[in-house]
Amino acid sequence: MTTTISSCNKSKILVFGGTGYLGKHVVGASVSFGHPTFVFARSATPQTPPYNLHVRDELRSLGVTLIEGELEEHEKMVSVLKQVDIVISALPNPLTPDQINIVDAIIAAGNIKRFVPSEFGCDVDRTTTLPPFQACLDKKKKMRRLIEASGIPYTFVCANCCASYFINLLLHPHDPRPDLVVYGTGEAKTVLNYEQDIAEYTIKVANDPRTCNRVVIFRPPGNVVSQNELISSWEKKTGRSFEKILKQEDEMIKLSQTLPSPHNIWVSIMHSVFVKGDLMSFDLDADDLEASCLYPEIEYTTVDQLLDIFLVDPLEPACTPLE
Repeated sequence: MTTTISSCNKSKILVFGGTGYLGKHVVGASVSFGHPTFVFARSATPQTPPYNLHVRDELRSLGVTLIEGELEEHEKMVSVLKQVDIVISALPNPLTPDQINIVDAIIAAGNIKRFVPSEFGCDVDRTTTLPPFQACLDKKKKMRRLIEASGIPYTFVCANCCASYFINLLLHPHDPRPDLVVYGTGEAKTVLNYEQDIAEYTIKVANDPRTCNRVVIFRPPGNVVSQNELISSWEKKTGRSFEKILKQEDEMIKLSQTLPSPHNIWVSIMHSVFVKGDLMSFDLDADDLEASCLYPEIEYTTVDQLLDIFLVDPLEPACTPLE
């Protein structure tokens, strides 16, 4: 992460979902870049998981101002928004439609210089997937259109895949086994970006006048990889050889139609990312904004470097809600 610098004249950043899987990295990056940082989170209750409480304590120790409240508390949100400059939402997928409450509060506050809504995946306007996953993308597309029509300054972030999350899912470094599942042929290219790098690029994007009212795609060349390449690298680094269990495309399509939710969504995501290769299905042209080109000063972690980290100290597996 970037070393902490002075917060003098730095924009004030408010993060929704700042205690979640990706949100905590976004908050950490904001602090490390020297921004006065605020987190709007649900009030802690006896049912709040201990891990979430621990994250809150960690954020406070970084000097983050934690504000507890609900997305339905309009006046409270407006009051908080009037104290900041930039709003970033890292809310989980089920809360995508609820961002309308944030948009309404931003409009009422009237002072926000940039809003980054919770996308952080594929470019929803350039991707068509199996129905269960498409339903999720359609909600994000609807939110895009609403934000565009609202007139508030925005940036849509397409961060592609969270690398640590998917390395755990594909390679099982915490659960050594003799075989690994390969989706489709294993040849489709995808993009795996380290969560800390996604967070740093997001803070850069949120403060950059070049990215206002634009889509920014995170596609560093060192993070474009296929499943077969990923497994081959892991075999070389671990000195092991894995049996590959192929999950065919027609089987995945059938599962997407028969499994209950949210399992059908997961199958549809894996089909989109690792069978169809949707994240690399289009070329970037001169009009596209790509994060590693915009910010060459950020030394991003390549997939190969991240595998070296997993080899020594595997990052903990995580889950994220889909419904």
